Amino acid sequence: MKQLTAIALSGGIDSLVATYLLKQQGHNLIGIHFITGYETETHDGDKKNTFHMVSHLENRLGIEVIPLDCRIDFRHKVVDYFIRTYQAGQTPNPCMVCNFRIKFGTVLDFAHKMGASALATGHYAGIRSNHQGRFHLLKGVDDKKEQSYFLALISQKQLARTLFPLGNMTKSEVIDLAHKKDLEPVKKGESQDVCFIKNINYGEFLALQKGFEAKPGRIVDVNGNLLGHHKGLHLFTIGQRRGINRPSSEPYYVVSMDPEKNLLTVGFKKDLLSIECRVNHINWINEKPNAPIDVHTRVRYRHNAAASTLFPVNDKTARVRFEKPQSAITPGQCAVFYRDNEVLGGGWIAP
Repeated sequence: MKQLTAIALSGGIDSLVATYLLKQQGHNLIGIHFITGYETETHDGDKKNTFHMVSHLENRLGIEVIPLDCRIDFRHKVVDYFIRTYQAGQTPNPCMVCNFRIKFGTVLDFAHKMGASALATGHYAGIRSNHQGRFHLLKGVDDKKEQSYFLALISQKQLARTLFPLGNMTKSEVIDLAHKKDLEPVKKGESQDVCFIKNINYGEFLALQKGFEAKPGRIVDVNGNLLGHHKGLHLFTIGQRRGINRPSSEPYYVVSMDPEKNLLTVGFKKDLLSIECRVNHINWINEKPNAPIDVHTRVRYRHNAAASTLFPVNDKTARVRFEKPQSAITPGQCAVFYRDNEVLGGGWIAP
């Protein structure tokens, strides 16, 4: 009997097409529909919705689909992280954490227990291995959609058991194939930036969390001049323009946040530029460098990777110096290092 391959199924078009492609390749498939508890506005993990989703996927794809309750893990590993990071005056990146802790953690472990040798997802990224058995994470071919940035914290062990069937396809090709094969998604539209927040903003979501307390504080300019007061650092992120509400000859942007002093510092666009940053807790997918190396670094998902030199400090820490100053480098976000179309690794930008 062929080895079993698991496919993570959200109900969206990408995972449906990924399933179709794997079936065409002859894989023996089982689907896993994981439940975060935030699928509906009521956050109750509604059993009717889950049954409808699983039944639709099984009928549409012709494979067994098993629901996996990830509510406790998702709350502790993703949502609590999100809240803690804002409380620390930084800007979280929940998709990065969800990928390596939930999709390629909880779900991958469940797939293994079910007897699957690999877990496939609908990510737009690629994997290849070399003759030494080392796995390499590659960009997807669709520059606008590719998702290698969000996968930079995945380990060699996780990559070895992972498949990305859409890595060599563009989003438009996926949509065309879905139409041709009548693969109608249950879940409409693209994934949201933060899937567990619906119909309210981040500040409102945080204010609803048990034990979360907004702490008003001072707003100063880059010279330390008092401009006014804010209602809580959790309402801001580096580079933000809206919500400062202070008159000036040109727009103010958030330049830095000091949680110890509860201080919000604002400045003009030029004040957002930085020539370097420190990156901690680096996950090296490729072999870690022992000397400075030239890389291209992305400091957030929508950032064009910029030419830079990476200076290792130790195995898990590096200083990154850019050829040209970059705008709004944000503590709490991930810096991801590329060489050509390959992800070398990634880590957390330090304050």
